[in-house]
Amino acid sequence: MLIAAVIAILVAMVLALARAFLGPRLYNRILAINVFGTKTVLLIAVVGTISGRPYLFEIALLYALVNFITTIAVLRLTHVDEVWAGMDEGKAQ
Repeated sequence: MLIAAVIAILVAMVLALARAFLGPRLYNRILAINVFGTKTVLLIAVVGTISGRPYLFEIALLYALVNFITTIAVLRLTHVDEVWAGMDEGKAQ
């Protein structure tokens, strides 16, 4: 049963990567990368359960925190770029 979960998570990761490469806008791509990171956390947790290695849960938790902080940082940086672009357009008018 856990092997089926690993396969389902891997399929979801492939679909998230497809959305990241084919996404129509930047926010769709950022969201896809965030989903990919979340699926990676799930994959690490399931592999830890299958292999009987409890320390993999700590690694998964650390990866989840890094994924969250990185996503917030990237969203803030892209928002700042949009603000600067809007200010430049305002000066031209």
